[in-house]
Amino acid sequence: MARYIDPTRESFATFREMQREGPVHMLNLLKFRERAAYDDGTECSGAEAYRAYARESAPIFQRLGGRQVWIGRPELMLIGPREKLWDLAFIAEYPNVNAFVSMLRDPAYRKAVRHRQAAVAESRLIRMEPGNPGGAFGEIAP
Repeated sequence: MARYIDPTRESFATFREMQREGPVHMLNLLKFRERAAYDDGTECSGAEAYRAYARESAPIFQRLGGRQVWIGRPELMLIGPREKLWDLAFIAEYPNVNAFVSMLRDPAYRKAVRHRQAAVAESRLIRMEPGNPGGAFGEIAP
């Protein structure tokens, strides 16, 4: 079963090639492990390990101009597989594609990401182009 924790080389290459002006929004859907899976045997919950990732990666994220646009805790899968309930959902904004790439390549971030890898049982990371609501429901303004 695929766990979808880190981007593949192919998806990361496609991400970098999709250059455009303006911010990039990243929708994060996360399911934590009950117990984190550290190679060194560190004991904590997946949620605690993710908080360690957030503490260590936040300064890099902020230095590169990132900000959290929205965060929430999913409560019910109304449409979709009922067993696929995420523990956390949020949207992170980066000023541009290069800011996200720079974060992933930052040496301090590379150290912090071990906490994310230990914490997450499964995830989705969806790149989105931000838009403004249009005149009708479900429309994006031109």
